[in-house]
Amino acid sequence: MLSALPSQKLQALVVIMCALSGNPAEMESTSAGKTTLDVWFHAGQEAEREIIQEQVIRFNESRKTVEVNLTFIPERDYNAQIQAAAMADDLPDVLEFDGPYLYNYVWQNHLLPLDDYIPQKIKEDLLPSIIAQGTYQGSLYSVATFDSGLGLYVNKDMLEAINARIPTSAGDAWTIDEFNTILTRLSDEDPDGAVLDLKLNYSGEWYSYAFSPVLQSAGADLINRETMFATGVLNSDSAVTALKYIQNWVAQELVDYNTDDAAFTTGRVAISWVGHWEYDRYSKALGEKLAIVPLPDFGSGSKTGQGSWNWGITKACSNPDAAIDFLSFLLETDQVLAMANGNGAVPATKDAIAKSDLYGPDGPLHLFSEQLLEGYSVPRPRTPAYPIISSTFQSSFMKIINKAPIQDTLDRAAKLIDEDIEDTGYKSVIK
Repeated sequence: MLSALPSQKLQALVVIMCALSGNPAEMESTSAGKTTLDVWFHAGQEAEREIIQEQVIRFNESRKTVEVNLTFIPERDYNAQIQAAAMADDLPDVLEFDGPYLYNYVWQNHLLPLDDYIPQKIKEDLLPSIIAQGTYQGSLYSVATFDSGLGLYVNKDMLEAINARIPTSAGDAWTIDEFNTILTRLSDEDPDGAVLDLKLNYSGEWYSYAFSPVLQSAGADLINRETMFATGVLNSDSAVTALKYIQNWVAQELVDYNTDDAAFTTGRVAISWVGHWEYDRYSKALGEKLAIVPLPDFGSGSKTGQGSWNWGITKACSNPDAAIDFLSFLLETDQVLAMANGNGAVPATKDAIAKSDLYGPDGPLHLFSEQLLEGYSVPRPRTPAYPIISSTFQSSFMKIINKAPIQDTLDRAAKLIDEDIEDTGYKSVIK
């Protein structure tokens, strides 16, 4: 998913030079006639690490004039490593980074616009969500080989027992009134009354990723996408009303705190609000009883989160054409499917989705690709201020589900965000 989820297994900097690669300094001098690209990748899931290593080996073996040196950076320290490298004027040529940081890196003048380099055919095959997330002030700065999906995993047997309808597409979401009725009926039949998992056992970016779509579905947002300020939107009547529903679910003890992360797999709850990454575990636990439906419609249509790790070319790169050659290789359908099949994420290209057993038209996870293809997903605010917006919303959300006054909490959050934007000059235009 998204960055903040789930694995952060490596605690120390791990540097793995791919096969056929040696000491970087030595390589610069011995790879005569070849362009050497230094590439950074996050050390996330083991499957992702294995696949990108295999892809780099295949790329190096297939090219006579370009060679990739791959370096894994621990996910927890990733942004700090980038900032330190930038200060030391030592950024790599090609950089993978978490989507929410893109606009801050562009604002810091670290990334090269890709518009003049990326082939139009590849650009046209990318999901609209990838283009939207990678675009800032009219220029494309990043691409990605996978995206993410958010929805409700449901236990069909439990829903059928209360005669609830089960939505079948992104445009068929439960209305918020319908969802509230379902929660009440499920709770009436449940031993402890807690029937909904909101993944309150997660932390960090999860809360912005998972619950900003609630604001957008209600006609509000984290920030005004035109003025790029929060006041009047984050603390609007629509936002207050939307978050009141969630506050009530928790206050009425309809939500399982899920401290063991087993609320859904053990049958304690009928509904789990989470992303694509839980499909493998949930399908093994529930089998044919599992269904995936869109998030509720809070009044302006169901919305969902999007975004994951992106690729960009830094301004330190002396051969952007070689860098684009590497990124184009990663975006070939076979390579996109290899990564998506390994980490379970949504393939980032239309052709790969069409050929995916999981996300294709008949796949069990088609809802997630449908949401990204048909405009139900909303990119994170495209501003370098996103880190402060997200952290402020996260802390406000936690206060609200713990009974804090919603209007006052959002008023303070909007004020804090706007003051930070003013103080840092984030409204300035990229030169």
